Amino acid sequence: MIQVYWKNATSRIVGAPNGVRPLDLAQIEPRIQAAHRAVLAQIRADKLGYAKLPVRTDYRDQVQAVVDRYRDTTTDVVVLGIGGSALGNIALHTALTPTTHNHRTGKRTGRAKVWVLDNIDPPGVADTLRMLARRLQTTMFNVISKSGETAETAAQFMIVRDLLHRRAGADYARRIVATTDANKGTLHDIARREGYTMLPVPDDVGGRFSVLSPVGLLSAAMSGIDIDELLAGAAAMKQHVETAPWQQNPACILAAIHYLMDTAKGKPMHVMMPYSSRLYSLGDWYRQLWAESLGKRLSRGGQEVFVGPTPVKALGTTDQHSQVQLYREGPNDKFVVFLEVLKHPRDARIPDVYGDVPGLTYLRKARLSKLLNAEKLATEFALAQSQRPSVTIRFDAITPQTVGQFLYLYEFTTSLCGELYDINAYDQPAVELGKQATFALMRREGYHDLAKQIRRYKRVDKKYLA
Repeated sequence: MIQVYWKNATSRIVGAPNGVRPLDLAQIEPRIQAAHRAVLAQIRADKLGYAKLPVRTDYRDQVQAVVDRYRDTTTDVVVLGIGGSALGNIALHTALTPTTHNHRTGKRTGRAKVWVLDNIDPPGVADTLRMLARRLQTTMFNVISKSGETAETAAQFMIVRDLLHRRAGADYARRIVATTDANKGTLHDIARREGYTMLPVPDDVGGRFSVLSPVGLLSAAMSGIDIDELLAGAAAMKQHVETAPWQQNPACILAAIHYLMDTAKGKPMHVMMPYSSRLYSLGDWYRQLWAESLGKRLSRGGQEVFVGPTPVKALGTTDQHSQVQLYREGPNDKFVVFLEVLKHPRDARIPDVYGDVPGLTYLRKARLSKLLNAEKLATEFALAQSQRPSVTIRFDAITPQTVGQFLYLYEFTTSLCGELYDINAYDQPAVELGKQATFALMRREGYHDLAKQIRRYKRVDKKYLA
């Protein structure tokens, strides 16, 4: 199991104003226990769909059936999606396939290259499709959208569908897999009419919690990631966080410390800093999970509360040279979560050279993993010396099991924090106006009045042009 080490978040290490005191823990204990009971009650009442994903076999079996059908004829998988339909896919591939996975040549049966078009940046889309132009017959396009009307994904899909239709004729539908609502919606209806292979987006799982559903599992399995081990890791963490006493429960500890840092210690900036490039994209996944779930204007009772820590990502050692100066000497408003790996998938040894150069002698014969972990400990120590709190999540190794554990750990922690903040952690009402404004600007029917309002807003006053 991955473990949470939280000594450096305590007042013993970083002082009473900045760290968690025994009194803080005593005061929050009844609240975190009540939050834990509330989340368990929601799971038992079948109100939290994400909590079922690690132990569901139907979704896994549906994904495996698609993989069995496509594995031997697919060189590339292109994921068309945004937000929760993309970030989990990226995190899994970054963590669990080799850094050079998409650049390898030769026979790759069962290990397709994966490209995630998580934005509508024009050159990004155009260049990817141009690169794949000669491999369209062996490329799977996985369009992921519950409704099919998310503007970014719909635009990508329309481009791809037209391209395939022109190049492959009547056979184009064979290369499209639609992950969408099982019963209704624009994409569902198109997929049925045009004969696409289909996988379900669960009705009861929001996008940012969907990585362990077909949304994330298909591209993972197509690239050779062991999804059974991924789900087994998540299931092991599910069992652990549902049953462990609260001070031995990593989700309860993380939720309590995150909440106290934000509300009692003046630290609303919560930085996730992996000391592994392969775990870096977990930071992007965490940012969406944290921001959309916990950033809320209203409490569940309807009072204005404006709560939510701001999630930030950094990378060790890279950001020791770009951000740690601010973290140590800037405003003491940050709480850092380090991700540490004890055994990396591969390693390299520094050669025994430059023995006559005093400034380099200490590096001779050392492994890069030893240097990387020394840098992590040094940064942790330096932050503690400046009374900046942190915790460390330790991975024995980066495997499908440990990544599955991490994903479920933070999902459950998010639910606990939602209880502590007394907000709905499963909606995202502030996202809707931006979507509607996009519809209006693109002249979608039914948004005429909003379009007029936006036109008045965007009039340029030249006195403000510099």
